[in-house]
Amino acid sequence: MPVRKWMLTRRVLGQAGAATALAAVVGRPARADRPYRIGALNPITGAGSTYGSGMQKTILFALEEVKRAGGVDGRPIEVYAEDTQTSPDAAVLAARKLIDANKVDAIIGTWSSSVSLAVLPITNEANCLLLHTSSAPALSTPAQNPKHLAWRFQAASHQIGDAYAAIAAHEKASRAAAMAFNNDVQIASVGFFRSAWEKAGGKLPNPVVYEPNRTSYAAELQQALSEKPDFLVVSGYVPDTSIILREAYEAGNTAKIVIPGWAMGPATVKALGAEVLEGLIVVDAVPDAGSAAFKTFDAAYRAATGNPGSSNIYAAMCYDMVAVLTLAMQKAGPSADNAAIAQVIPEVANPPGQAVSSFAEGRKLLQAGQKINYEGASGPIDFDERGDVTPVFGVSVFHDGKLEQRYLLK
Repeated sequence: MPVRKWMLTRRVLGQAGAATALAAVVGRPARADRPYRIGALNPITGAGSTYGSGMQKTILFALEEVKRAGGVDGRPIEVYAEDTQTSPDAAVLAARKLIDANKVDAIIGTWSSSVSLAVLPITNEANCLLLHTSSAPALSTPAQNPKHLAWRFQAASHQIGDAYAAIAAHEKASRAAAMAFNNDVQIASVGFFRSAWEKAGGKLPNPVVYEPNRTSYAAELQQALSEKPDFLVVSGYVPDTSIILREAYEAGNTAKIVIPGWAMGPATVKALGAEVLEGLIVVDAVPDAGSAAFKTFDAAYRAATGNPGSSNIYAAMCYDMVAVLTLAMQKAGPSADNAAIAQVIPEVANPPGQAVSSFAEGRKLLQAGQKINYEGASGPIDFDERGDVTPVFGVSVFHDGKLEQRYLLK
């Protein structure tokens, strides 16, 4: 049922599959009197559920900030929410509903590369923007993103692989090994790790690729440890990584293990305990905790969820998605279509321009005809020619029952 413009509630967005408001038909000429529809497509359930609810709540309060600042001149915004279930099949059904039934103009906040890769052909066909938090290289290639309507707010696989290699060098590793969950992003990440590590003079056996939904990975782990590495990358997700970490501990492994941040959550600590996790290295894109945008995001995130903003980098990315999208809409004008909005995204996010940390700041300067450079909660948000951002990585070590950030990779 249609609801009044901007009547967005935490109750609605907090429920998987709930939706608010009705509006535009994708593909129609844009009109200032037709609301712009946003689909919040996030992992409320499944492997990404640690982050998904906070991502949707962030989209809600970020849009409320836009409203309080006066909104995009002449263009009301409405939002729908759906759950990807962290499943490509479920995500495709949800994306079809958002585009075909709800007529959204943009989908934001898809998590996991398999989900974003499954959704991208649908958004391309509908001339719908896709702002995502996924790492697979294919997401920004001309073949997969020919209209340049998809924008990556997360580290790409080659950046993650380079980070693994930088950590190995920092840890003075001499013999490295790798295990990867069998999907595009994890295999690509360890592949780029291998390339970077060998370019620096190291050697790496063929990474061990393992399948999901196993009760044990002992055989794969034994294969990875067969050449007695002192450094092991395990590139997977929470369920499989938890099993591997326990089995490595039980096998008496002495190699330093590094995992991506998305494979570490409260469930991991609860399931494994401090002794099993002691010394574990975790790498993830981190927000700029000192930035004005992060401070605003952090306060709102704490109010919405009861947790610090630093606990959900993907929520910070969603906050920046809303800011970048609405600033681009502001610059492109109330009658702009998605092609015109996409074209000006780098103009509001990249230098040169006056640095701004909010939609309110940017709107004021854009109305005055000035150039802006949005500096976000999740990082600087500077896009390259492929539509990818360059993140800052934080490297943390699990010690005495908690993660301690040790250093940054820029």
